[in-house]
Amino acid sequence: MYYPLLFYSTNGEAEPVSFRKALLKGQAPDKGLYMPESVPQISHEELTALKNKSYPDIAFAVTRKFLKGEISDNDLMQIVTEAYNYDIPLEKIFDRKYIMRLDQGPTASFKDFAARFMGRLMQYYLKEEQQKLLILTATSGDTGSAVANAFYGLDNIQIVVLFPESEVTARQRKQMTTLGKNVHILALDAKFDDCQSLVKKAFADPELNNFNLSSANSINIGRLVPQIVYYFYAFVKLKRNPSDEKIIFSIPSGNFGDMMGGILALKMGMPVKKFVIATNENDEFPRYVTTGVYKKIEPSRNCISSAMNVGHPSNLARLVSLYGGMMDEVGEIHVQADLDQMQEELFAVSISDERTKQTIEQAYKRYGLLLEPHGAVGWAGLQEYLSRYPESDTPEQLCVSLETAHPAKFPEEIKRLIGVEPLLPKSLEGLEQKPEQYIKIDNDYNSFKHYLKINFC
Repeated sequence: MYYPLLFYSTNGEAEPVSFRKALLKGQAPDKGLYMPESVPQISHEELTALKNKSYPDIAFAVTRKFLKGEISDNDLMQIVTEAYNYDIPLEKIFDRKYIMRLDQGPTASFKDFAARFMGRLMQYYLKEEQQKLLILTATSGDTGSAVANAFYGLDNIQIVVLFPESEVTARQRKQMTTLGKNVHILALDAKFDDCQSLVKKAFADPELNNFNLSSANSINIGRLVPQIVYYFYAFVKLKRNPSDEKIIFSIPSGNFGDMMGGILALKMGMPVKKFVIATNENDEFPRYVTTGVYKKIEPSRNCISSAMNVGHPSNLARLVSLYGGMMDEVGEIHVQADLDQMQEELFAVSISDERTKQTIEQAYKRYGLLLEPHGAVGWAGLQEYLSRYPESDTPEQLCVSLETAHPAKFPEEIKRLIGVEPLLPKSLEGLEQKPEQYIKIDNDYNSFKHYLKINFC
C-alpha cells in the first residue's frame, strides 16, 4: 500500500503533515519550514528515459515523486502543461559551458516556474475543499511580480505583496502594481528582510488565525518542488549519452529557494559535481560555509542584483536541516550541520558589485553574452570556481549557470555598462503606460496588522 509523503517542520515542534496541508499553510505552526521526511529518488533509468521528453513531461515526472497520492496523474499533467507553455533556452557560450535562461515566462523571471505551478495547485485544492486563502508574501524584486501574475484573477485567493520601495526597479514594481483585482501591493521604506519579518509575524499571530493565511514566498514548500525540475531538465538535455558524467551548476542566490531546488535535485539522485552558490555582497552564507559561524547581515547590503539583497535567507534553515543540523527562524543554530559534507558538495562565493559590472561588460565583449546583474553574479561565481579548481576547468566539463531574470528588467544598468538597451520581451511591452495601484505603509507590524484587519476581516 502506498502512503503519501509527509513533511516535517525544520523547528521540530509541529506535527508532520501532507503536501496539501504544507502547501496551503505555508509556514509550520512552530515557525519552521516544511521539508519532506524522506527525499524521493529518481533512478538512472528514469533519468535516461527523460532525455527526449518535453519540459512539462519532465515536470510531471519530478513533481509526481512528491505529489503521488495527493493529486491524480491527469490533473497534475494538466497543471504542468498549462504552467509551462514557454521556452527554456540552454544557450551554449563556449565548450560545454551553458547559460540556462529562466526568463521566458510571463513575468520574465525564474520565479514564474514556481509561482505558476503553485498557484494552479493551490486553486485546485481550494476548489476541492471550498476554501479561500489570503496569501501574504514579501519580495525583493521578482517574486512579487511572478506571484502576483500567477495568482491574478483566481477566485479563491486574495494576495498581499510587501516590497522595499527603494530597492526594486520601476519595471519590477509595475509588474505588481498594474494588476488590481485580487492583488494588493504594499510599499515599505525598509529592507526585504523587514518585509519578510512582517509576513512571518502575521503567520505566528493567533489573532489572525481566522484569516486562513498562507505564503507564496519560497518559505512555502510548494515553491521549492517545481524549482527542482529545471535542474533535471538541463542535465538530461545536455549530458552525453551514454555517460556517467557529473554536472556543475552555478546559482545566483538570495533567499536560497532556487538553491534548495538544486540541492533537492542532488539528493534525489541527479549526478552533480558541485553547486556554486554565488551571492552578492550579502556574504553571510559564504562566511558560514567557511567558518561554521553564522551571522546575519542587518540591514542587508543594497547591491545592483537587488533581488538577492537578503541578509538572512529563510531557506537556510532547510539547508541546515538537510545536512543534519537545526537552525530556527531567526537564524540561531541549535545543532550544527555537517559542514564537511556541505563543503564537499557546495562552493560558496560572494561577488562584489564591481565584479558584477565587470562580468556584464566582459561577457558581452568576449562572447556576445547579455547578462543582467543576477545572472552576472552566477556567471562570475562559476568563473571563480573554475579558476580556483583548474582540474574542473576543462573543455569537456559540463557547466550550467542560471540566468534568473530578463536583462530588459535592468535597462539603465545594462545600457550604462555596455551601451546596449535590451529588447523588451512581449511580457514587458506596454507596462510603462499602465496605471499603478499600491499603498505605502510604515515598517511596523501593528500598521500591517491594522491593514489586514481593515481590508480582509
